Formats: sequence, C-alpha cells, structure tokens
Amino acid sequence: MATPDIGAWVAAMARDLVDHPEAVSVASFEEDGIMVFELSVDPPELGRVIGRQGRTVQALRTLLEAAGARQGAYYELEIVE
Repeated sequence: MATPDIGAWVAAMARDLVDHPEAVSVASFEEDGIMVFELSVDPPELGRVIGRQGRTVQALRTLLEAAGARQGAYYELEIVE
C-alpha cells in the first residue's frame, strides 16, 4: 500500500474552500516527530479556511489526526498569515 501524500490532500481541501485556489500553498517540516503542515492562502480568504469560530480549520485538524492515526504518525496543521 502506497503512503498517501498528506500535504497534497491538505492543499486540495483548502483549494475547495477558497475562491482563488492558485494562491493556496502547503509547506511541511518535521518537528519532534510530528509532521507539521503550514497552509497559506490569500489573506482576504483566511476567514473561509478558518471558518466561524474556527470550526472549518478544526475539522481539517480532526481529519489530519485521523489520517495520522491510520498511518501511525502525528500530523499538525498551522495556518500562516
């Protein structure tokens, strides 16, 4: 079974949320055994990614946690302004 590209998945999910998908980028790095994904979008569209009271970004983080549990890894999502 091939390892999924979690960074590409995060980018695809974010592109579905915004009006300017070409401005979405995801960078990743490992810190203390945790794979951290930094998501950046067009500044006027931060609200779409974060959602009301942070619900959208929390849902993305929950999905990442589930994917990590399935892969035996820890993933974290950060929104970069």
